[in-house]
Amino acid sequence: MYLLFEEAGKFMAGRVLSEADTSAQVELDSGKRVKVKGANMLLKFEKPAPAQLLAQAQALSQEIELEMAWEFSPDDEFGFADLARDYFSVNATLDQQVAMLLRLFEAPHYFRRAGKGRFRKAPAEVIAQALAAIEKKKQLALQIEQWVQQLSQGECPAPVREQLYKILFKPDKNAPEYKAVVEASRATQLGVLELLQRAGAIDSPYQFHWRRFLLENFPRGTGFAPLAAPPIRDELPLAAAQAFSIDDSATTEIDDALSVQGLGSGVVTVGIHIAAPGLAVLPGSAIDRLGRERLSTVYMPGYKVTMLPDEVVQSYTLQEGRDCPALSLYVTLDEATLELRSNETLLERVPIVANLRHDQLDAVVTEVWLQDPSFLHEIEPEALSDKRSSLSFLHRLAKHLKAGREQVRGKPETFNRPDYNFRLVGNAGQEPQGHEQVQISTRMRGAPLDLIVAEAMILANSTWGGWLAELGVPGIYRSQASLLPGVKVRMGTKALPHAGIGVPSYAWSTSPLRRYTDLVNQWQIIACVRHGKTAALAAPFKARDTDLFAIISSFDAAYAAYNGYQGAMERFWTLKYLQQQGLTELDVTLFKDNLARADTLPLVLPVAGTSGLPRGARLRVRLGDIDEVTLDISATLLLRLDAAQDVSGRPDAAQSEDEEADDDTVAGPIAIAVDLAEPDLSPAPSDPPAL
Repeated sequence: MYLLFEEAGKFMAGRVLSEADTSAQVELDSGKRVKVKGANMLLKFEKPAPAQLLAQAQALSQEIELEMAWEFSPDDEFGFADLARDYFSVNATLDQQVAMLLRLFEAPHYFRRAGKGRFRKAPAEVIAQALAAIEKKKQLALQIEQWVQQLSQGECPAPVREQLYKILFKPDKNAPEYKAVVEASRATQLGVLELLQRAGAIDSPYQFHWRRFLLENFPRGTGFAPLAAPPIRDELPLAAAQAFSIDDSATTEIDDALSVQGLGSGVVTVGIHIAAPGLAVLPGSAIDRLGRERLSTVYMPGYKVTMLPDEVVQSYTLQEGRDCPALSLYVTLDEATLELRSNETLLERVPIVANLRHDQLDAVVTEVWLQDPSFLHEIEPEALSDKRSSLSFLHRLAKHLKAGREQVRGKPETFNRPDYNFRLVGNAGQEPQGHEQVQISTRMRGAPLDLIVAEAMILANSTWGGWLAELGVPGIYRSQASLLPGVKVRMGTKALPHAGIGVPSYAWSTSPLRRYTDLVNQWQIIACVRHGKTAALAAPFKARDTDLFAIISSFDAAYAAYNGYQGAMERFWTLKYLQQQGLTELDVTLFKDNLARADTLPLVLPVAGTSGLPRGARLRVRLGDIDEVTLDISATLLLRLDAAQDVSGRPDAAQSEDEEADDDTVAGPIAIAVDLAEPDLSPAPSDPPAL
């Protein structure tokens, strides 16, 4: 005796070994024995053999016309054997009955299952919808197949091009465009990115990077909805100080300014004045929600995405010619010894007399100009006419503060690598297209104006950080436990030492128009100014506030993404500069394994043929291929400059036997993938430059 039964959605048959009231032991053709419940038993038969029956029934089932079977079927529930007798004949054979069972089972859009071989016909409108869906799926499969062929032949279908960035970075794996790309990648044995590049899907490498960044960080775009800046209604006193800011020419978010009073009196008061949007922008407001969503301004060569709308920024920025609301830190010092005597924090209106631009003044405000009052440039900007003594004192103070921090650090800060400025010719702050002419200039870190601003901001951030902790008001701090390798800077709510900078605590507070953490800390500091020792009760954020931890987590992630994109775009424009200038060789310095740093450009690249060379070796290399999408560039060692050893294989080169033996390692350019940029492990004491 054989038994036909259903098991996990499949029909099986085998020999019955034993049978009880509610189950049976069945042996399959494979020899496997299974226990079949009574609810799953469908047919008992003597012959033919199970395998033969299922094979015959499967072949016969494909001849059954579903439309006709549906017409023959009754409106009420029915069994497969009943419909087989109506469809074939009254004496429907076993294989015809099983064929009908298989056909009904595989057509749920025509017949709904009602349990144990029983079915019910589907309504006509449901069948029409199901058939339309099946046809659509079929057409979609044909479309995917066509796209696969096009991609495999090096052509990119328009729908795939339109979904390019989603396919690469945020794919919908059910989308037909994604399925076509995956299938074409398998068929051609190419990586997805390489496949799309060969198909011409990426026509602008710059747009590739930009659109990817927007998709991951600004999916709704970078524009702002109309948003009015609330006015500052506080009756603030007018400061006696005359303040000036020092920023890059492209900076519109002027957060900080400086002032000096009392020169020549023996006691000097230095003012550090910070724009005060926190007086008007309140936690939970529309502008606050926007700032918390963006968290920081994003910088890149020739362009930036601001944290706040320009009309909001201009309401609070420290614009020259205005009396601007500010949070001011006044530090009183001994003019001779620079000993700190006291400090005071005030909310006030500060006259801003000038917005100095360091990129226009760095060549004028030099060490000699600051230290020697008799030294004059042929042409000195009018903006400096009455600020020389103030800048000279601020520079002396900055060097003093830096030396004090270095004592705490245990070693001096070294800025032996320059900063690089990027300028896109004719860009005028508009969104770049990727083909602009790029100019790259150098500016040494620690230049006088840089040092003045950096040390003033460190002083403010560390002083206010300590004051918050003293009053028991939580803030957002940056700390570093030690200068040992691998010990990173972390953000938290506790006033812990920052070993990299050399201060007991450090709370970012000096860029509230550009960083959300600074705006949060400004709210807390304002509470301290207004309420003093009871500030902890009045501050917007209380101790162990989960909101603070959420802000830190979000900011960390966003700031890392923004800095990563800035580094990638600087590398992109550096590679573009190499192409535009037609540079085929570079002088570099080896710093790790086979990685070298260009001497005059912000570029880290792998160099083939440097095995065995010491760190710090100066080399000349031949540049290889540039890939603007992956930001890769290859290089080959030509000449060791500091040892005057030519390893290029030229006939006139004097080589040792060891060098000749190594010639094959540098015979030609080798493309090696490398990270976008080597991380700068030195501390960053000042705000990132506004490019």
